[in-house]
Amino acid sequence: QSTWGILILHWKKLFTIIFILFLAFFSLNILCRTPSNDREFDLRIERIVTNSLRIYHRSYIQPLQEVVNRQHLSNYDYSEVKQISEVDRKRILVTGGAGFVGSHLVDRLMREGHLVIVVDNFFTGRRRNVERWIGHPNFELIHHDIEKPLQLEIDEIYHLASPASPIHYLENPIKTLKTNTIGTLNILGLAKRTRARFLLASTSEVYGNPVVHPQNEGYWGNVNPIGPRACYDEGKRVSETLTYSYSRQEGIQVRVARIFNTFGPRMHFNDGRVVSSFIISALRDQPLTIHGRGDQTRSFQYVDDLVRGLIALMGSNYSLPVNLGNTEELSVKQLALKIVKYSNSSSDLVYVDRPVDDPERRRPDISLASRVLDWKPSIPLDKAINETINYFRKELFLQSAMRLTFR
Repeated sequence: QSTWGILILHWKKLFTIIFILFLAFFSLNILCRTPSNDREFDLRIERIVTNSLRIYHRSYIQPLQEVVNRQHLSNYDYSEVKQISEVDRKRILVTGGAGFVGSHLVDRLMREGHLVIVVDNFFTGRRRNVERWIGHPNFELIHHDIEKPLQLEIDEIYHLASPASPIHYLENPIKTLKTNTIGTLNILGLAKRTRARFLLASTSEVYGNPVVHPQNEGYWGNVNPIGPRACYDEGKRVSETLTYSYSRQEGIQVRVARIFNTFGPRMHFNDGRVVSSFIISALRDQPLTIHGRGDQTRSFQYVDDLVRGLIALMGSNYSLPVNLGNTEELSVKQLALKIVKYSNSSSDLVYVDRPVDDPERRRPDISLASRVLDWKPSIPLDKAINETINYFRKELFLQSAMRLTFR
């Protein structure tokens, strides 16, 4: 290798050595001057620390931020957006479109060439999730709470607005109920006025702690109506009731997706969901907290599969509820061990008491979705877990860089 090649290869080490030498010279230069009192000495030390941090930020953190920003902006390639005719282009509203699932749905709809309007109050959604589309002529972002009426002209509505993780919907149970009742009423009223097709993102939580396994759409559920989770479980059950009442009385076209556990990139860091919580703990080599013995089972689907199912359901002629989920069932403990393995973590498992009304088993019967939508999950669980681990690894790195920047 050439001399320049060696320098480039070891630039971090060289920079560190130069920085330490400069800091030592700078510090000695100040300290060697005899201070007249303790206050002057303290001011000298403070000046050393302040200048050192300023140099470190300008020489290392700032260039790192610029690299990250350039890489971030380079992903904003609009050439992937299809050019379609005005006849085929739809005006589509996505409530909660800045959230985890909503933002992935927005990506898909934008790439297909539609006009997409996102409405979000950012209670759990993040502007960052959809910022790549800000400025595109087909995209509009509206900061709005659906508890208040909304006046728009649209052709289709994907109604995803609602806190969906226990930590978020238990943070403000009344807000959760109002979003799923008053908010759903307002969006259904919009669908009635515009004659837009309406898709409700419901949940497997309408089945509660099921006594039927696997759960099919004909099962009415086993829900505690006064338990701590009822704000979400019953809120979604009321949303379904409102949806079908509007369909029967007002003649609007409706679709209802009962969504089972979903994971993937853009999950909220602090949403308390099992996949994101396990991954973050594993990447930090912290203990993974398991409720109970960990033998309760769940079925996990990757977010890309769910988005494909939602779009298929919207485009179908089927109006009754449809389960969208993965039929591969595994225990919470098995999931934890997979995540520890794939993240190369040294984390241990710790066990705590299970929360109230935590379901024992959860797995969908998706035979209906397979029949009427020709849909089933296609992304292997192990691949999906690795994709999500890679996402959170990058996020943790960026968080660390930002903390160093603003110290």
